[in-house]
Amino acid sequence: MKKIIVSVIALLGIFNAKAQENTSNEQPKKLTLDEANLVSSYYKQDGNNSAVTGGTGSEKLNDISNSIDITLVKYDKKERKNKFGFSVGIDHYTSASSDMIDLKANSSASHADTRIYPALSWSRENESKGTTILAGVSASSEFDYQSYSANIGFAKKTPNRMGEFTAKFQAYFDQVKLIAPIELRTAANEGTSGRNTYALSLAYSQIINQNFQVEFLTDAVQQTGYLSLPFHRVYFNDSSVHQETLPDTRFKLPVGVRANYFLGDKFIVRAYYRYYTDDWGLRSNTISLETPVKISPFVSVTPFYRYYSQSAAKYFAPYQQHTAFDDYYTSNYDLSKFNSNFYGAGIRFNPKNGLFGVERLNMLEIRYGHYTKSVGMTSDIISLNLRFK
Repeated sequence: MKKIIVSVIALLGIFNAKAQENTSNEQPKKLTLDEANLVSSYYKQDGNNSAVTGGTGSEKLNDISNSIDITLVKYDKKERKNKFGFSVGIDHYTSASSDMIDLKANSSASHADTRIYPALSWSRENESKGTTILAGVSASSEFDYQSYSANIGFAKKTPNRMGEFTAKFQAYFDQVKLIAPIELRTAANEGTSGRNTYALSLAYSQIINQNFQVEFLTDAVQQTGYLSLPFHRVYFNDSSVHQETLPDTRFKLPVGVRANYFLGDKFIVRAYYRYYTDDWGLRSNTISLETPVKISPFVSVTPFYRYYSQSAAKYFAPYQQHTAFDDYYTSNYDLSKFNSNFYGAGIRFNPKNGLFGVERLNMLEIRYGHYTKSVGMTSDIISLNLRFK
């Protein structure tokens, strides 16, 4: 992590030198740095409902994440604004629950893993027409899971520029390595299996007045393929152990609304609500509130809170509650009935002359959040974000 931060600071120094070449108000005809962000975070959790051991057992997990994303901008001959984005992230985690795939703690290959996830994006905005087209590709790779995705999108502003409609289509093509619990492992259940996800996202945002903005969002998500996780155990009421089995299709439909209200120059209220339903019988409600407060021209504090509640999927049952009459079965508590609370705060620094003597290194934000789940799981996350612009 230290090496990554040092490398990024050096890289930002190069960007700073390049950025000095374009200090006029003219639109850049050459590719120019618009923004770069470095985000580092540390996450830990604990609980006693591990799906790897059938809904009981340790859920301890620690994760260190580092990511950097860079946005470049260039205006073409038709004065269309082209943005090019590149990002890459690296997560490294250790997991007590995953290690129990082989029932020998701190010994199997699954005890720790590293995930790498690069992404490329492009958008072209025609400011005179109020239209934007966009596209992107991404990938994610870890020991037992490979994912590749692509997306395309279109946005159109209303004639008065007070509203904007956005449509985006995304496709994910995944391969799951079939690592069964050791006592259920045979030559027949080895290899890999595919999982595809297709998502259509629609959004409409509207500026009501200078103080109030609102956005409506919905997604239609269709998944097909191997939707179970092969190393999740399920214990039946006769004490026999089985491999998690779930349907090979799933349709998800979330609908949400977001609103921002500006109370003067120092206080903002950001509210969000989402209702979710799917054909596995899971229903959920999410409510969140975030209130940035500017305590000086260069410092702001943002407390936040999110409440979440869901019903159980129809295929879920706790340890030793499933029977041989069940066609599908899981003891993964992510699919159980529960509610959760997530709260914390962030502090952001935007010094006038930049951070650490670098004028274009213009933002540092630190955020901390604590999560509690009614089924006994807790977690904490702390993150740091540096922005160069």
